[in-house]
Amino acid sequence: MTQTCVRPERNDDFARWQGETSAYIQPFPGFIEQRLLPPNPPLQVDWVILQRFASLADAQRWLGSAERQRRIDGAAPMLIGRDDVHIVPDEASGLKPAPVSAILSTRVKPGREAEYRAWERKIAAAQSRAPGLQGYRFEPPMPGVQEDYVAVLRFDTQANLQAWLDSPVRQALVEEAASLTHEFHSRIAGSGFEQWFGNTTRGDAPLPAWKMNMLVLLMLYPIVMLFGIFVGTPYLDRALHLPFAVALFLGNVVSVLLTGFLVPWVAGHFGWWLRPAPGRTLRINLLGAALLGTIYAAMVLLFLRLF
Repeated sequence: MTQTCVRPERNDDFARWQGETSAYIQPFPGFIEQRLLPPNPPLQVDWVILQRFASLADAQRWLGSAERQRRIDGAAPMLIGRDDVHIVPDEASGLKPAPVSAILSTRVKPGREAEYRAWERKIAAAQSRAPGLQGYRFEPPMPGVQEDYVAVLRFDTQANLQAWLDSPVRQALVEEAASLTHEFHSRIAGSGFEQWFGNTTRGDAPLPAWKMNMLVLLMLYPIVMLFGIFVGTPYLDRALHLPFAVALFLGNVVSVLLTGFLVPWVAGHFGWWLRPAPGRTLRINLLGAALLGTIYAAMVLLFLRLF
């Protein structure tokens, strides 16, 4: 965590410099994400930069790297005094809420860029007080690559994100910027099963979709099979004579409810596979996939023998 004081007249320059640093650090080994919190007087008068890495060693390498020193040298004229840098370990226990992001893309009218940047700082200060905000990234246009201003808002849950997007404070600010913009687009990013997994161990990087799918299948198959054998066929079909479409719908309702309850439980036992330790990713991925494949085969054989 870096806390720094920027000369008031250089705030725009520093924001632009930090945006370039965000792209610059992306390929650095072990880098996970960066969050930038602008000043929010009177509670927060400094800029705060949070940079997350896979391990303490990765963070220390970045702090001592020549790449970082060159970036700091370039920012020196904008700063007052020295940066405060702290390494803070993540909490490793417990499941955290699954993060969700909103990606906001805005086309600004020519000649209104300075006004838009001033407005962006204003909305950044307002959203910093929104419950559940985990961070945001603001990227200016890149000629020939990206013509729009892009803001990525990251919240701990879908509910908190939607509450901010629908809030009267934000709506008033969006209306205030209407005269500065040509177009505005937004979308919400998140994986389909992410709410069942949370962050089982280190970091907030998205879980691989194939791993989530395999664990969902691990719970879904026996639920569907057992429900069909013990409830669907004897009661919904033979006793109640429900149409197939109705019986299938009721079965899906039960399957989704039970899967949503059981998948977080099984994910907790497969945290070693969902988030393998650095340096052992390939071996752990193969071991976990082989174990799940074996369990799949055992379940199929068991059901064939019993039913």
